[in-house]
Amino acid sequence: MKTKITFLFTLLFIGLHAGFAQQDEECMTKLSIFHEYVKAKNYDAAHEPWMIVRNKCPKFNIAIYIDGDKILAHKIKQATSDTDKVNYINDLLKLWKERAVHFASKTKKGEYAAKACQLMYDNRKVLNKTKEELYECFDAAYKLDKATFTNPKSLYTYFSLMVDLYDAKKKPAKDLFNKYDDVVEKVEEEVKNYSEKLNKLIAKEDAGTEITKKEGRYKNSYESYLRAYDQISGSIDQKLGDRANCENLIPLYRKDFEENKNNVVWLKRAVSKMYYKECTNDPLYEKLVKSYDQTAPSADTKYFVGTILFKNHKENEAIKYFQQSFDLETDKFKKAKLANRIGLILKKKKRYGKARNYFRQALKLNPSNGSPYISIAAMYAASANNCGATNFDKRAVYWLAADEARKAARVDPTQKKNSSKSVNNYLAKAPQKAEIFSSGRSGQVIKIACWIGASVTVPKI
Repeated sequence: MKTKITFLFTLLFIGLHAGFAQQDEECMTKLSIFHEYVKAKNYDAAHEPWMIVRNKCPKFNIAIYIDGDKILAHKIKQATSDTDKVNYINDLLKLWKERAVHFASKTKKGEYAAKACQLMYDNRKVLNKTKEELYECFDAAYKLDKATFTNPKSLYTYFSLMVDLYDAKKKPAKDLFNKYDDVVEKVEEEVKNYSEKLNKLIAKEDAGTEITKKEGRYKNSYESYLRAYDQISGSIDQKLGDRANCENLIPLYRKDFEENKNNVVWLKRAVSKMYYKECTNDPLYEKLVKSYDQTAPSADTKYFVGTILFKNHKENEAIKYFQQSFDLETDKFKKAKLANRIGLILKKKKRYGKARNYFRQALKLNPSNGSPYISIAAMYAASANNCGATNFDKRAVYWLAADEARKAARVDPTQKKNSSKSVNNYLAKAPQKAEIFSSGRSGQVIKIACWIGASVTVPKI
């Protein structure tokens, strides 16, 4: 009786349905056996009963494919010969195809196509795969279902292969830059997706409501993905390197301008690349921006017009265009990014008060991006010598800067290192314990004037 209860519990645990059309006693028994082995990480013992169920009852339960993934991954890792390894790799590729046939609604096309390409890339030597073959694999997966091609590692591999083919003179510069834009835009889409999900949980916590354990797991997952996308964003830019320098970009865009002067996507990408690669001194940049603004005026175009005005020392006019840009943008995530970009330009020009306004807008719109806190803290620190009547008061500004920098780590997992470094730097410049003691101001509130207009409490000793 006890054995029967355990057996039934196992079936319920893995989601079997008693009325399943293909129900088979042997499959039920063997599935229970291999699933228990997989839970115990005894993958070798799980292989034989798993293969029986896989071959006899391929539609029986999704566990065939979930557990099979783990079993074959183990077999690949433990293979003692190249022949065995190749056989297991090919079997895993076959398994994913079988899953797509028997559980199509639970098998995202782009995700599994990218997984297959990544598996072949990771084992390219033993499989004797060329970079051309691998790139075509990733490219086909991307075009098959871009929406579910989201794995950070695979997105980076996809772009990295394009760079390698460009270096080998097998892909032209135009294809390289287009693929860079494709992948960067895809990464931004995913960052937006996970940021919006994380923002809801942050808002709940900020309102004083404790999140549930399930929500806590979701939060950890969202933060993990954001860290991964942040990491590959830097890696993608590093991989592109100087290949997208002004010497390469300007002749290419000049040559293609007439053909694309009314092509909104081309203009947007050309203007963005010229701007971020600091090619704005060339007359072509202004020509591109004007054409972009005339063809499809938008929040984006007004921002770039503002950058030209700043370059031409028309700062007040530029700020008006930045505000137009901000007012026109309707997407919250894009509006937050725009506010942060405007803030960074104003910060560079030392227009700290206006810059802080934009940084605070960015934080309001996208609370899970902590970088504006780091920027505000840096502006406070840069103003320390100008905001206080005494040396003690001036240095007290660094406590305020440290408080601001701390906030970044609380909301944004990608900013923890920057936050910690900034906090330690500012605290080292603030009055130390001996100075606080001799000043007799422990626990007092200091009002900071100038553009900062805030108060800070002297630490108690």
